[in-house]
Amino acid sequence: MEKRPNPISPTVDFDRDGVQHGFLRLPYSRDDSAWGAVMIPITVAKNGNGPTALLTGANHGDEYEGPIALMDLAATITTEGLSGRVIIVPAMNYPAFRAATRTSPIDRGNLNRSFPGRPDGTVTEKIADYFQRTLLPMADVTLDIHAGGKTLEFVPFCCAHRLPAQQALEDRCVAAMEAFNAPYSMMLLEIDSVGMYDTSAEEMDKTFISTELGGGGSATAHTAGIAKRGVRNLLIHAGILKGRIERQKAMRLDMPDGDCFTFSESDGLIEPCIDLGQPVKKGDVIAKVWHADRTGVAPITYTAKLDGILAGRHFPGLVKAGDCIAVTAVEMK
Repeated sequence: MEKRPNPISPTVDFDRDGVQHGFLRLPYSRDDSAWGAVMIPITVAKNGNGPTALLTGANHGDEYEGPIALMDLAATITTEGLSGRVIIVPAMNYPAFRAATRTSPIDRGNLNRSFPGRPDGTVTEKIADYFQRTLLPMADVTLDIHAGGKTLEFVPFCCAHRLPAQQALEDRCVAAMEAFNAPYSMMLLEIDSVGMYDTSAEEMDKTFISTELGGGGSATAHTAGIAKRGVRNLLIHAGILKGRIERQKAMRLDMPDGDCFTFSESDGLIEPCIDLGQPVKKGDVIAKVWHADRTGVAPITYTAKLDGILAGRHFPGLVKAGDCIAVTAVEMK
């Protein structure tokens, strides 16, 4: 049975040369606007034939380096020196972005766990379906800019996935990751890749890279600068923008298996014992979780399961059982 059309309508023409600023208009009937809509900002810049880059931020609404870098690009991009097309969506999950939450305030949907989506589903599922069936098929290279949000913090890295059944695609993704040139380049292991935008793009054989740039629910001048420079580098690498890639020394990291993750088994007050980017040895104490409701109780200690560096950590001072409290990555020589 053929899927019904997606209700989202663009106010831009993806095939027209020039720079256009508009919206993806998603009808949304609600108490304060019976015939209302979610208006997702979008910019399209096109100059003749050539590859297409699809650039997105705020897949999770409390991650800000993507929106900053892509708002800046949308405000400054011209067709001069451009060969091909750039599609810019600074706030992919726009309702979550406006609410400063990871998931949508409308339906609690986590956009990055909602693919391939449904044209007749929730607001979040409709956004996912539009990307799945309309935007991703146009793209040759895709960049989805993430950060740690309010609950995680990372060393600033660009990442690609190991794709053993798609080696040629993995090679293209790694080359794009290296061109982005964040301070760290990570072969990222996902806890659960089901329903992810990443997975949908990779299944379409699209060059796909992502990032984790800082965290804590805000951006810094440093991490926003990494995102801006990386976006430009990627467009040059893809042959869409003329120029020279701006390179700096980067550390290559790998996440070989599940031992990279450390999860809390109790609620409590977290005491970080190693700072981000610092080296760790197997058995080193990386965090303690103190009982939050009484004194005189020894903390639960959590140790590294392998040698490497601390690449990620839980951000707020209080944790719950099941929270990821640390990520250890291995340096690749």
